[in-house]
Amino acid sequence: MDQTRALIKTLKQALKESSYTYADVAKQLDMSEANVKRLFATQRFTLQRLEQICKLVQMELSDLFELYNASRLRIFSLSLEQEKQLVSDTKLLLVAVSVRNHLSFEDIITHYQISETECIHYLAQLDHLKIIDLLPGNRIKLLINENFNWLPHGPIEIFFQQQIQNQFLKANFNKEQDCRLFQFALLGDASTQIMLNKIRGLAQEFTELHRQDLKLPLNKRYNQGLLIAMRPWDLDVFKPLMGNK
Repeated sequence: MDQTRALIKTLKQALKESSYTYADVAKQLDMSEANVKRLFATQRFTLQRLEQICKLVQMELSDLFELYNASRLRIFSLSLEQEKQLVSDTKLLLVAVSVRNHLSFEDIITHYQISETECIHYLAQLDHLKIIDLLPGNRIKLLINENFNWLPHGPIEIFFQQQIQNQFLKANFNKEQDCRLFQFALLGDASTQIMLNKIRGLAQEFTELHRQDLKLPLNKRYNQGLLIAMRPWDLDVFKPLMGNK
């Protein structure tokens, strides 16, 4: 990604985190919303425009460049050995997942049966793994990128797959906040691609809502699991009846 595109992406992220829309930017710049969208699409910003938008989110232009530099240092995945280390200790993995979900030190020790001493110990391990910077006062600076993912078929992904199969899918899904739907159809290539795009869009929206709700106190947020899957599939019980015709 070139520097201009990465800088604009950082600016868009700052706007999202402050809950500002293109309409808000348009008002700030005294432009139409359509022109603002075009401005972001073409990425042809003058320094004056950038400075005006930064003021909207109460930042200096220098703050934007600092955010950009910080984002370049963020990691997108761990090594196999790092993931093995996380999976080997349940509390360490819990703390790692918690900080990835932007929980603070106080949130972790209050919400889970982890003492202050234990939490500091685990945060120090995550600092050593370069997942976080552990700052004075037990403040946590997350170093992983927003698009961070566990290794495909790696230790952590396998761990969660086992939990999904053994626990998540065995529920009745009959409570107020539960939902389980299963659809089966014959689709062509174009329709299949449309569905795959919608699934990816829903996953992105789930992530955006998580980021938006970070402003809520922890007692107003709940762990929610979202499983989305789609693949070519025939029910095993029908396979003996599928003769070649």
